[in-house]
Amino acid sequence: MTAPSPHSPHDGNLLRAPLSDDFITLDPAFGTRFTLFVDTEEEFDWDAPFSRTGHGVTAMAGMARAQRWFFEAGVRPIYVTDYPVIDSPAASAMMAGWLADGTAEIGAHLHPWVNPPHVEEVSAANSYVGFLPEAVERAKLAALCDRFEEAFGQRPTVYRAGRYGIGPNSARLLEEAGFVLDSSVRSHFDYSRQHGPDFHRLPIMPYWAGPSRSLVELPLSTAFVGRLRGSGPQLFRATEGLGRIAGGLSRAGLLARVPLTPEGVGVGDTISAIDALLEDGVHVLNFSFHSPTLEPGHTPYVRDSADLESFYGWWGQVLEHLARRGVAAASISEFMAAVPKAVDHTRQSPCQAA
Repeated sequence: MTAPSPHSPHDGNLLRAPLSDDFITLDPAFGTRFTLFVDTEEEFDWDAPFSRTGHGVTAMAGMARAQRWFFEAGVRPIYVTDYPVIDSPAASAMMAGWLADGTAEIGAHLHPWVNPPHVEEVSAANSYVGFLPEAVERAKLAALCDRFEEAFGQRPTVYRAGRYGIGPNSARLLEEAGFVLDSSVRSHFDYSRQHGPDFHRLPIMPYWAGPSRSLVELPLSTAFVGRLRGSGPQLFRATEGLGRIAGGLSRAGLLARVPLTPEGVGVGDTISAIDALLEDGVHVLNFSFHSPTLEPGHTPYVRDSADLESFYGWWGQVLEHLARRGVAAASISEFMAAVPKAVDHTRQSPCQAA
């Protein structure tokens, strides 16, 4: 990833680090809160090559149970939802009910290999929609938004790219399509070896993005924990490709990278990550998981009923810790209400004006 040049305007590209005045200062009344995104998508074999067929939308009972559970826990999830799920009459009707009664919010999620128009070759490289030709990314986004409006009676304003696959044109296309918030940046992760985006230098705080800076970027939350966490980004980057060294640092309690997700992350590490983020002054802890995890057998994280009960046990302990730390749940509507009005960041930076 190339840092923005001080001699040229920053176009708000989501693959570039924001300028200092792009960072968002939330209304102090918001305090420190957490959000929950559910990547709501079809079930498919995660170990098989990508395919336009061979998927299902069957985890609805698991989604309904989770929605009841989170509602009773005082959490209002945001279901970022992809084309096959929206195109399922049963699934879209279920979620439309949650939207209507105000117990959940719904956004858009784009898996290009199952999202029309089907014009590109299906491959690992083409699974990142932001790296497809601009016209193809625009057309797929338009098809998703149109189908979303047909199902829910409104246009989506919140977005997460499938596989976190934003690209150089994504922020501009999202602005043009009327989105107000993106949550595709997975800070401290680098997918470039898998043909995807590199986020390792991008921040965990919310910031303005897009050419007109009308798009809020709310990154997924990741923390470095351990005795060496002060050097976390640099040290983790240096050892990332050295599996035995990185694993040894983690086992020794020296350094580990911990995303806020129940998928493959233990409760103890998650609690350490929460505390690290709070120590660093982060005011929005952004959790996420995939909807197929809500029923056994669809993802590597929940293989059987015991795993599913462990999933809910994880959430119970994490929510208890958040409550002890005074961190309450926030809906995306509540978060956006705490965001100040966008300002024009297309002007020259101080370096340019000098």
